[in-house]
Parts: sequence; C-alpha cells; structure tokens
Amino acid sequence: MGKVELDIGIDLELLAQAKRLGISVAGMSETQLRLHLQKVDPAGAEERARRWAEENAEAIEEHNAHIEKYGLISDHFRKW
Repeated sequence: MGKVELDIGIDLELLAQAKRLGISVAGMSETQLRLHLQKVDPAGAEERARRWAEENAEAIEEHNAHIEKYGLISDHFRKW
C-alpha cells in the first residue's frame, strides 16, 4: 500500500526542508514553521527568498513602475 500524504495547507517546499532537517511539523502553522526554519536554517530561508525574488522579478518591476507613474493609493493621507 502506498504512502498517504495529507494536505495540511503548508508550502510543500517548507515541509520538504523540515523533513530534510528532521523537524516535526506537528501542530505548527505555516508561519510558525517558516519562523522556525529561519532560525535553524537561515541559509535555506535566504535561498528561498532569493528564488522567490528571481521568480517574481518581472511582476515586481511592473509594480514598481506603476507606483512610480501613478503613486500610491494612500499618498493623499501623507502629511510629510
């Protein structure tokens, strides 16, 4: 019989990293796991962040260009 995996709503990459490090995720939310992994494996967290920024670079550039052109929705609230 094959192994059954449950969808517990946590990023699969985080689960794989926890498994590699021998960390039990029982009772952890994704946020708790992410924070814990940042403490015990900062290089892994930095690599995930670098990859995310690389994968989303185009969208980030488009967003920044939009803000540059039109400003922020909340600009009229600024007092400075």
